[in-house]
Amino acid sequence: MNDRPFEAAAFAAPAAVDRLQRTALLAGIAGLAVCLVGAFLSPDYFFRSWLVGWVYWVGISAGSLAIMMLHHMTRGAWGLVIRRVLEAAARTLPLLLIAAVPLLFGMRRIYLWARPEVVAHDKLLQAKQAYLNVPGYFIRMVIYFAVWSLFAFVLSRLSWRQDAQADPGLMRRMQLIAGPGIVAYGLMVTLAAVDWLMSLEPHWYSTIYGIYLLGSQALTTLAFLITFALWLSRRPPMDKVIGPGHFHDWGKLFLAFTMLWAYFNFSQFLIIWSGNQPEEIVWYLHRITGGWGYVALGLVVFHFGLPFALLLSRDLKRSASRLVWVAGLMALMRLVDLFWQVEPAYVGETGTQNPAFYWMYLAAPVAIGGFWLWWFLGQLKRHPLLPVNDPYLAEAITHE
Repeated sequence: MNDRPFEAAAFAAPAAVDRLQRTALLAGIAGLAVCLVGAFLSPDYFFRSWLVGWVYWVGISAGSLAIMMLHHMTRGAWGLVIRRVLEAAARTLPLLLIAAVPLLFGMRRIYLWARPEVVAHDKLLQAKQAYLNVPGYFIRMVIYFAVWSLFAFVLSRLSWRQDAQADPGLMRRMQLIAGPGIVAYGLMVTLAAVDWLMSLEPHWYSTIYGIYLLGSQALTTLAFLITFALWLSRRPPMDKVIGPGHFHDWGKLFLAFTMLWAYFNFSQFLIIWSGNQPEEIVWYLHRITGGWGYVALGLVVFHFGLPFALLLSRDLKRSASRLVWVAGLMALMRLVDLFWQVEPAYVGETGTQNPAFYWMYLAAPVAIGGFWLWWFLGQLKRHPLLPVNDPYLAEAITHE
């Protein structure tokens, strides 16, 4: 521990944040305009692509909250120097709750269980109707975001208090809150995975699907974290704070969650395929037959195989300029993975085989992401980029 004092003003956000914020807002407006055109041309594709983009960015916000709480539980330089970034990303959760509003108008187009004429002739859906219904869907969503946001804002406020007073007890308070927060996060993600994605094919189920989404959120968050940390590390004041040792630690976390994602993904596949039950294997049949098999192969190679092989290198993990390429690849493959989970659920429905509207799966993430980044940067620049009175900050800056 080091009692060296730091000045909050010395760690104000660089002026480049304002320029990036304006660019993000323009990208969000342009993406939204394209989405509105797509909604007029093909409402089905609009709502499905909006779901994909929305889940993608929720993953970064909720994942940032989880990694922030993991840092509070374990401490360490890897999380301290980027804690304000994680806090700002977690505080975007209310914005994403608002961004879920379009889904309300597309429930019948997205989910079979939201169509009364289908439920009326399906006994299994009737049995699940007590859980799978539109009011319950949105009530649970509000609960998820309320719980996540509560932990995000409470931990942020305690962190801001460190800027005003050097109270070592604040660290302990944040740690005590983070423990139950991690448990609550895991429970909410498990239920959200059922609501948002697994119920796209309501006759299918998997007890491992929730932890699969949890690992996916961690990967998306780390990809964003590494990319943004590189951007910060090339500008003062963070150019003298973030070093190879920090990127090395993030790279090790990245490798761990890459293996976790692959482990749970393959475990789900192996258990279902070996059981060979018709009601279980249909989910994979939709996603490995025809052209979808090439997408699945691409996920195996570029979502796991190549990143895993590259992240084994210590030198690569310590080189921010090389590690960011792996992060960029993972960010793209996370979007491909969500596309692969969502779109095959509609195989056979009228008008869903036309690939001309697949571009909306890019437009929607850009639209939501532009507004998300604009809001995130606004939150980030409100406070110093480092918790200046944290007693371990000096050690974290010199971490190797």
